[in-house]
Amino acid sequence: MTEPTLYPESGFRRLRIDLSYDGTNFSGWAIQPDRRTVQQCIEEAIRTVAQAKAETIVAGRTDAGVHATSQVIHVDLPESLELDDLAYKLNRILDEDIRINQIQIAPTAFHARFSALRRYYEYRILDENKVIPPLARFNTAPWYRPLDVDQMNRASALLLGTHDFAAFCKFREGATTIRTLETYQWRRDRDGYLVGDLVADAFCYSMVRNLVGAIVCVADGRKESDWISTLLENKERVSDSLVFPARGLSLYKVDYPDGPELLERAAKTVARREEESN
Repeated sequence: MTEPTLYPESGFRRLRIDLSYDGTNFSGWAIQPDRRTVQQCIEEAIRTVAQAKAETIVAGRTDAGVHATSQVIHVDLPESLELDDLAYKLNRILDEDIRINQIQIAPTAFHARFSALRRYYEYRILDENKVIPPLARFNTAPWYRPLDVDQMNRASALLLGTHDFAAFCKFREGATTIRTLETYQWRRDRDGYLVGDLVADAFCYSMVRNLVGAIVCVADGRKESDWISTLLENKERVSDSLVFPARGLSLYKVDYPDGPELLERAAKTVARREEESN
């Protein structure tokens, strides 16, 4: 794994940018040839305003169609750049499905990806074939069978802790699938939507949507709870037909340590990923 750049070049300063986006019309975060991505739009806007190179690093690379209400990136820009109205200028350039919420000078050794302690995701489902209101269709997945919340929580609890989540991730060459899932809990909100909260140190490619699909299989009676444990232990890949759609998923928070601990956290993250990948 390449060592992260923790300090900007001379004459530059590191900015932390908090942003949100509706992922519906994006092919995910990361730049891809001939596709509209969040990273591409952000970097083009920054280059236009700053008249300088702009290479962003993101806390969590969301997949195609996945939303974010509180994503975090960092970018190194010239010290001469005026920051007072930078967010305003960027929002004037960007399409309305991306909004810059806050820009601040990052603390020393801040790295949006490797300094992060944990990422928080939410998944929304409307079950029992209920009609999804037009505005809710952007961040809610439909399901035709009734789902038992208590059963969902009992099954979700089986996945908590540090495991190899290979059964719930799409394969990526050289990428580790060992993660620590700290929270996986479901509730019904006052409007009857099922809301799943998932918190982990990091998530693999497509991991959350795989986890949701597996739990729904138990909650609607197609599988027994021990099926979850078997998948986890045997690393049996969940069928793609069970993976839930991207539109129900949103990144809503990223945790970072206090300033003095940023350098230590980044070093630990890199060392652990290298060890797990070997």
